[in-house]
Amino acid sequence: MQNQSFRTSILLALLGAIFYIPFLGGVHLFDWDEINFAEISREMLITKEYFRVYVNFLPFWEKPPLFFWMQGLGMRAFGVGEFAARLPNAMCGIATLVLVYQIGRRLYHHRFGLTWAFTYFGTILPFLYFKSGIIDPWFNFFIFSGLYYFILFYWKKDGFELTLPHKRWQYLFLGGFWIGMGILAKGQVAYLIAVLTMGVYWVHQRFRMYVSVPQFLFFTVSASIVTLTWYGLETWKNGTWFIEEFNKYQYRLFSTPDAGHKGFPGYHFAVLLIGCFPASIFALRAFWKLPAESFRYRDDFRRWMKYLFWVVLILFTIVKSKIVHYSSMCYFPLTYLAALSIDKVISGEIKLNRAMQFGLWSVASLFLMAVFAMPFVGMNAEMLRPLFNDPFAQANLDAAVRWTGWEVIPGVFLLGVMITALYFFRKGGEKPATAETEIPAISPAWRGFLTLYIGTGMFVMLTLIFFIKRIEGYSQRAAIEFFESRIGQDCYVVPHGYRTYAYLFYSRKPKVTNEKSYDRNWLYTGDIDKDVYVVAKIQSAPEVQAVPGMEEIGRKNGFVFFRRSALKR
Repeated sequence: MQNQSFRTSILLALLGAIFYIPFLGGVHLFDWDEINFAEISREMLITKEYFRVYVNFLPFWEKPPLFFWMQGLGMRAFGVGEFAARLPNAMCGIATLVLVYQIGRRLYHHRFGLTWAFTYFGTILPFLYFKSGIIDPWFNFFIFSGLYYFILFYWKKDGFELTLPHKRWQYLFLGGFWIGMGILAKGQVAYLIAVLTMGVYWVHQRFRMYVSVPQFLFFTVSASIVTLTWYGLETWKNGTWFIEEFNKYQYRLFSTPDAGHKGFPGYHFAVLLIGCFPASIFALRAFWKLPAESFRYRDDFRRWMKYLFWVVLILFTIVKSKIVHYSSMCYFPLTYLAALSIDKVISGEIKLNRAMQFGLWSVASLFLMAVFAMPFVGMNAEMLRPLFNDPFAQANLDAAVRWTGWEVIPGVFLLGVMITALYFFRKGGEKPATAETEIPAISPAWRGFLTLYIGTGMFVMLTLIFFIKRIEGYSQRAAIEFFESRIGQDCYVVPHGYRTYAYLFYSRKPKVTNEKSYDRNWLYTGDIDKDVYVVAKIQSAPEVQAVPGMEEIGRKNGFVFFRRSALKR
C-alpha cells in the first residue's frame, strides 16, 4: 500500500507540473493583486529588507511577508518576471493534489484519494488560481492543513477508530503551526477561520468541551510561535508602528468595501456555484442524506468540512469587500463534498439523478455560450461600441487583437467532454465498483468521472491559451508595453487618474533617491531633475493636457501618454 501511495503521489505531482507550470510567463501579470505582490517581491530583492514589506519603496502594511519570500526565491532563480511571480502557486497546486490524495486515502481508501485529487484538479477556479500570482492558494493550503491536524488531535483524544501513530500533542502542535503559517501568508483571518469552525463544531457538540482550555491555548501558542518570526522581529527591529498599521488594515478590510469591491449578498454563492464547476453540482448532493459510512470518523470529517464551508461562505458574505478569491478557502471542503458524492456514484450507492445532470448542463452552458460568443464578438467589436458610455471602454475596442474563429475549440472540446462524461455516468449502474477500495477501470461511472474532470482541466488550459492574451490586449497591454519601453531610462513614470501597480513593476522602477518624486505637484510643475512620463486613461487626459509643459507623445487603446521634459530646466 505504501508503494502504491508513493507512486500515485508522484504521478499526481507530475500531472500538476504538466498543467500548472507551462505558460506561467505567457501573459503579463494583471492588476491589482498579481502586479502588486510581484512588485513587493521585486523591491524586497532590491532593498534587501525581508521583514518589512514595501511597495513603491514605501511601507506597505496590508500583507505579511511569507508569500513574498516565496516569490523572491523564484525571482532569484528565474529572474524578475511573470514566470517567477506565478511559480509559487503552481508548486502549491502540485502540493495540493498530493495532500488531498493522501488525506482521502487515509480517511477512506485509494480510490477516494484519487477521486478527491482529480476533483480538485478539474474544478475551474482552483485550476486558474494555481496559475496565478496571488496569495490565496498557499493561504488556503495552510489553513486547511492546520484544521486537518487539529481534527486528528481531537480524534486521537476522543478515541476515534482511525489509527493515529503519533501523540495527540504532536497533532495539536502541527495544527497550530500550519495556522501560524497561514497568518504569515495573509493575516489573522487564518486563525479566525479555524477558530470559528471549531466554535461551530462546539455548538454541534451541545457546548461540550471537546478541547480543553489548556489544549486550545497550546494550539494558539503554537500558531503564535510561528508568527513571532515576523511579528516579533519586526517589532523588535522597528518598533510597533508597522504592526499597528497592519492590524488596523485587517480590521478596515472587514468593515468597509475595499477599493470599490462591492457586491450583492449572494455574490460568493454565485462565484462558487459557477466558478467551481463541475464540483459545485456534485457538492450540493453531499449536503443531503448519503448512505451511511462504515466508520464514525468519516461522518465526523464530513461534518467538519460542512462547517468549514459555511463558516467561510457566511464570513465573507458579511465582509463588506466582495472579491472573488475571498471565498477560495471553500475550495477544499467543496471539492471534498463533491468527491464524496462522486465516490458514491462510482460505487453504485447513489445515481447521477436528473437534478444533478440538469445542474451540470446549466452551468456548463454558461461557459459554452461565453466561449462560442467571444470569437464572434471579437471579430465584430464595433457592434459593442454603442453599449458603452465609458470612453475608455470604447477606446479599448480599438485594440489590434486578432481573432481567427478557431477560438471556439475550447467550447467544442467542453461540449464533447460533457456529452461523453454524461453518457458514461448514465451507464454507471451497469458495472459499479464491487469493493470499497476498487479502482473500477471498466466501470462506466469511473470513466465518466475521469472524462469530466480531466476534460474540464484541459478545457481551462485551452481557454487560457486561446483567450487570456486576447483579453489582456483589450484591457491593459497598451499601458504595460509603454511602461516596459521605459526600462533602463533615467526618468519618472506615473499614472494619472487611475490606480495601478503596473508602472512600478513593468518600468522596473529603481530605488527612490529623490523624495520629491513622491509629490505629484513637483513632478507636474516643479523643477524636475529628469523627464516625467505620465499615463492617463482617455477621460482623464484633458487634466494632464492642461499642465504647462506637458506634451502628448501618443495614445493607444484608451491610454494617453505624456512627457514633461527636464532638458530645458
